[in-house]
Parts: sequence; structure tokens; C-alpha cells
Amino acid sequence: MTDTSAQLAKLRSLMKERKVHVYVVPSEDSHSSEYIAACDARREFISGFTGSAGCAVVTLEGAALATDGRYFNQAAKQLDGNWTLLKQGLQDVPTWQEWAASQSAGGRTVAVDPSLLPGSAAKKLDDQIRKAGGTELIPLDENLVDMAWANLRPDRPRHPVVVLPNELAGKSVATKIEELRKELRKKNSPGFFVSMLDEVAWLFNLRGNDIPYNPVFFSYATITPDTAILYVDAAKLDDSCRGHLQANHVEVKPYESFFLDARRLRAEVTARREAGGDAGVVGNFLISNKGSWAVSRALGGDGSVEEIRSPVGDAKAIKNETEMKGMRNCHVRDGAALIEFFAWLEDQLINKRATVDEVQAADKLEELRSKHQHFIGLSFPTISSTGANAAIIHYGPEKGSCAKIDPASVYLCDSGAQYRDGTTDTTRTLHFGEPKDAEKKAYTLVLKGLIGLDTAVFPKGTTGFALDCLARQHLWKTGLDYRHGTGHGVGSYLNVHEGPIGIGTRVQYTEVPLAPGNVLSNEPGYYEDGNFGVRIENIMMVKEVQTEHCFGDKPYLGFEHVTMVPYCQSLICKDMLTADEKAWLNAYSDEILRSTKGFFEGDDLTMAWLTRETRSIE
Repeated sequence: MTDTSAQLAKLRSLMKERKVHVYVVPSEDSHSSEYIAACDARREFISGFTGSAGCAVVTLEGAALATDGRYFNQAAKQLDGNWTLLKQGLQDVPTWQEWAASQSAGGRTVAVDPSLLPGSAAKKLDDQIRKAGGTELIPLDENLVDMAWANLRPDRPRHPVVVLPNELAGKSVATKIEELRKELRKKNSPGFFVSMLDEVAWLFNLRGNDIPYNPVFFSYATITPDTAILYVDAAKLDDSCRGHLQANHVEVKPYESFFLDARRLRAEVTARREAGGDAGVVGNFLISNKGSWAVSRALGGDGSVEEIRSPVGDAKAIKNETEMKGMRNCHVRDGAALIEFFAWLEDQLINKRATVDEVQAADKLEELRSKHQHFIGLSFPTISSTGANAAIIHYGPEKGSCAKIDPASVYLCDSGAQYRDGTTDTTRTLHFGEPKDAEKKAYTLVLKGLIGLDTAVFPKGTTGFALDCLARQHLWKTGLDYRHGTGHGVGSYLNVHEGPIGIGTRVQYTEVPLAPGNVLSNEPGYYEDGNFGVRIENIMMVKEVQTEHCFGDKPYLGFEHVTMVPYCQSLICKDMLTADEKAWLNAYSDEILRSTKGFFEGDDLTMAWLTRETRSIE
């Protein structure tokens, strides 16, 4: 726990100078993703909370941090006495918007950096402030946290950008841009403004390293009927990148000129319309509904801008055949690394009776992954957790203060990697000794839920919201549940958490039906605070399946799992499984053995572990 009194005092001094009573530090950079560069870790600097989701609100008298159930335990440990924790989703707990609006009563001023808040979120907050008796939401182009941070704020990263060749991307830049221009023509729009970093990287078949764990780079893009412009620090581009962009008729401009150009283009289009010289351009500018309020304001806001679900994001979420092949291949290699790791860890703990802590285990896993083809780095910080730590959903072990792995307790490992041909995310829960009955029952209920979702068949048009109950059904029957989504979209050598699709109870999961080519996680769990936690996670791809009938002439869809790591046999209550579930488990074990055994020629230790953990369930 860090004392945040000094940071808050500096921020409040700046707020007083600008007559701001309430200052919002948003959940994340709307230009970026779940993970951010060190220079953008404003919420962590001001609050001490390091979780990937949460919004801080600071007033002249107090401060609150809102986060969801994944981070309740973590936030409670990291926040000091200056902060009130708003546990989102619990009954009678206000949302951060409601709390901020309540602090504005009496005409008090609420402000935010507009580049960090989506336009839709800004409108919602503004409405709530006005209803609560506050003034309108004020956009401050200068970020007050950055000013309080001053010269201690890390520099913006300047890592090189690399080209992802077509043989790995599966679709050319020219094709992607032309498909986007078709969307512009449908709406007769003068341009689409791309602000999400993973969308820029995907659109131009480029990758970077500016954001930890996400192979993206600081950039914007503008696509008009006639031009394609990438806004990026030119020093990041080598001759290969420049040649690649030039060949695809993409102009490069400085990153800092994006907003200036947006205002200039708005003025040009407005002038042409008023002069009547461009009757063909009648539609609005298009921006993503995840795009920042700052982008919307630069383009004139309401009346000039239409916020839509990004067509780039939609296209990116449907993987092409090359990307799906890459997903299959990288998950086999990644599975081999995990299998070798689990065999090594068991040998260290049981046979050698060695001491291994949570961070040492995570480091060993990364070392084993790094020897495989196309490995780039991790896709998120490894969750290596023993015993009660496994009950902390997004636990992050810290070197020097983490626990030693207890072979008599549950061990949960949630990890993933970035490969040039795909992105992985796998969770396995193991026990290296004799598990308790409660642990085995919880594990088996979670496993049954995973199998129930993996084997689902559903008509085209079904959303992830509708499928969520399949993973929870067996836990629900015993009155149990978990406080996180069941599945998130996964990028192809991009962000490990990718929209717009997912499986869970979030409203956004009702908006976009699942479609062939979608890649998602399947990760039910159960967590008993202070005792143990269970999570099992596979990555699946949506595919069309053949059914005996075809009601309504609709195609039917199902899943293809690509994760190749065995389950923990000692944690399975076999008498809780149906005959179909046992058959599924045996077939999956056979698939894992066939796919990965070639990596372990001459490695008797790993081969013995793999053979044991893929043996048939009687």
C-alpha cells in the first residue's frame, strides 16, 4: 500500500487553480487498450491501484476508485485511507459516474481530459452531472495528473515498428483499406478516423512494442475516399516499413498533427458543403464509439460526427484462414511449453523437494516459451498463484514478496504469449499432492461448464450473452458462481482481449452475434476467498457445423478448441462426469498427446507427465 497523500495534494492544488471541484481519471486510455504504457499509468500514480480496470474520481475533499469483481481483493490491499473503494456490480454501490455526479451537486465543476474518455461515456456523464445539479462536464486539454506527475512521468516509448508480412496476416493492406472505403461509400461519409491502436496495427499490417504485452504502437489513422494517412513518429519506421506503406499508397504524417488535420478536414468539408461544390459529400464523419471525446470534438461533435461500432474492429474480429491456421499452430507450440513447465514444476516440488516461489515459476514458464518458433513475448503478466492467492482473480505475484508454491495446495496459472502467427491465453489449475474434496468438486463443476460451452451448437445470430449460462449452469445448481466474464475475444498477434464479441453478462455482448472466424476464450471459474481458486481456460474458434436439421434455413455454429494442455486428473471427480463428458475429455486428451508429443523426444520427464495427464478417464 502506497501513501498517496502527496500526489492528491498536488492534484488538488491544480484543481483549485482551474476552479475544478471534481476530476475524473478514466479507467483506461480510450486510444489504447487494457494495458498502457508507463507514461499513461495515471490512475496508478494517483491511487496506487495497479489493476487493469478501474476509474478514479478525485474531489477537493475526497477520492474514490471504482473497479469490478476481478479486482476487489487487490484494490482493498492497494488503496490507502485516502480512498473509498466502489465495488461495481454490488447492490447499493454507486457507479463511478453516479458518484462523480453526486459530488457535483450545487453547481460544482466536473472536468476530464477528453482524450481519455470515449465520447459516448462523456455524454452519459454530462447528463448525470446536470441531473444531479452540477454544471456541464468540462474538457481540459491539459491533463492535471500529468502536471502533478511533472518530471517524474516516464517518457513516451519510441520502439521500432515492424511489418507483418501477408503470409502471416492473410490479407493485404490494400484489401483492408478498400473494404473500409466500401463502408464509407455506404454512408456517403468523407472519412473514418481510426484511434484504437490495435485497429491501426491490423489495418496497416504493422506491429510495435509501445504498450506492454500488446504489439501495437502510438498512432492514429484517417481513411477518406481518396487518401489513407498514418499518424506516427516517423523515427519508428525503417526502410522496410516506409516501402510497405508507400506500396499501399499510405501517407505518413507526424503523430502530433492528427487533431490539427482533423479540424482542418472538418473545415474543408464544411466549406465545400456551404459552397455547394461537393454535393456528393453529405454524410457525417465516422468515428468508433470507443473513440475519444477529443476526436469527436475536433471533428465538430454532434451534427458532424456519427459514432458507430468500428468496421475495422468488426473485420479484425473475424479471422481469415491464414490467421486461424496460425492460431492452431501457435497454440500447439504454446501447449508444449506449458506441458514442459508443469512437468518441471511438479518434479521440482515433489521429487527434488525444492522451493519455488510464484515469480520463479512464472519466469521459468516464460523461458520455456521463448525457445519456440515465432515467440515475441507474453500477452499479459502471468498469474502464478498458490493456495489462497489463487482466489484473487487477477493476482499479480511480486518478486521478493510473493508466496512459495505449496504442493499441498491448489496452484493456478493463467498465462499467454504473443507469437508472430497468433496470440495465446491458457489457464490451468493443478494440485501436486492430495486435493481436498471441496477443491475436487469445485474443479469438476468448472470443468463441466467448460465442456458444456465447448460442445454448444447454436443458430447463426446467437450472441455470447445467450451462451454464458452454459458455462455457469453446473455451478448455479449448487448455488455457486464467479465474478468475471466467461469469454473474451482474442486478437491475432494483437491484443489478448479484443472486442466486440465476448461471452458474459455485459450488455455489449448482446450487440454482436458470434460468427465463423471469431476467436474467444472459454474460462469459467470458482473462487473461495482466503482458501483456493479454480479457473480453466481454453481458446476456441467459431465454426459452422452440420446439423441433422436446419430450422429456419439458418446455418448452425459451434466451436473448435485450439488450446493443447491437459487438465489435472487428480482434481477431477470422475463420478460427477456424464458418459458424454468423459468421451469428450478422452478425445481431447488424445488430441493433446498427438499434437504435442513430438516436442518431447528424449525428454522422459515431460513425456511421462504428459502421458499420465492424458490417460483415459474410465
